[in-house]
Amino acid sequence: MKNKADQLNVSRETRERLEKFAALFIKWAAKINLVAPSTTEALWSRHIADSLQLRNIVPDPARWIDLGSGGGFPGIVTAILLAEAGEGWVDLVESNNKKCGFLRMALIETSARGAVHPVRIEDAQTRLKAPDVISARALADLDQLLVFTEPWAAQNSDMKLIFHKGRDYQAEIEKARGRWAFDLVIHQSVVEADSVILEITSLERRA
Repeated sequence: MKNKADQLNVSRETRERLEKFAALFIKWAAKINLVAPSTTEALWSRHIADSLQLRNIVPDPARWIDLGSGGGFPGIVTAILLAEAGEGWVDLVESNNKKCGFLRMALIETSARGAVHPVRIEDAQTRLKAPDVISARALADLDQLLVFTEPWAAQNSDMKLIFHKGRDYQAEIEKARGRWAFDLVIHQSVVEADSVILEITSLERRA
């Protein structure tokens, strides 16, 4: 049977890093809740591939902040891609200490370009400088994500916000438009037919 990692359009070096990450994920997921248990079997198709598609939106190395990094999606996968480039960095923000232990080990095992910050997002807002990109997956609705990212957006008007969203994304956008102004590009997910990636720039709170 063909290795699932071989089906991804990545270099051999990156594939090997992803395989190390996947093995570590499976080991830790048996002990702590990294993702919904029902989705663990779809690790490659649902989680890793879903994270890899962000390179189509941000193809060049960049400085990232990944919020609520949890099981490492998309933060660790992005840090692995940056390892091959030799540029860029991912600051992974996660308040759960057990998950932080997993994330640290994942960075070490894969030689990925990133660091773990075991703090609440509100604390990270004052500790981390505004990046080029902020990502989040399965963390909160869009309105709350914009609340989280507003302090950084005020520092960097060119910053991109990259959020994975499911089938209810239109309702979330309409709600967020009530108190936020922003430019939006909706990218259809290449992994799940009813999912999208929201690319947001020029975020401002409405008066």
